[in-house]
Amino acid sequence: VQLVESGGGLVQAGGSLRLSCAASDPTFSSYSIGWFRQAPGKEREFVVFIGWRGMTTNYADSVKDRFTISRDNAKNTVYLQMNSLKPEDTAVYYCAAKYFRSVDPGEYDFWGQGTQVTVSS
Repeated sequence: VQLVESGGGLVQAGGSLRLSCAASDPTFSSYSIGWFRQAPGKEREFVVFIGWRGMTTNYADSVKDRFTISRDNAKNTVYLQMNSLKPEDTAVYYCAAKYFRSVDPGEYDFWGQGTQVTVSS
């Protein structure tokens, strides 16, 4: 399945962005979707995942209560609403798909190209 992220950009600290992860393949609705991020010089880290039905989510402690993941399987799209952004949230954000949810990026089968999020102080 091909994944395409969008919605990144430059925002001031305290601001909000909404990222989207879209696919044209209808099998998208069968996959768990994870969001990961990678800052310069750092390893890719888990942000959040959502199960295929949208009923199960898991957030990294660093984004809990600030980020919200949701999905619309009719639109083959997963959303990541990011509020109260901090400079340390600056990274390239990637969405990824696999059949069974995981926090380990190595277990994901399909990846998007990434979208840059920059939070200025």
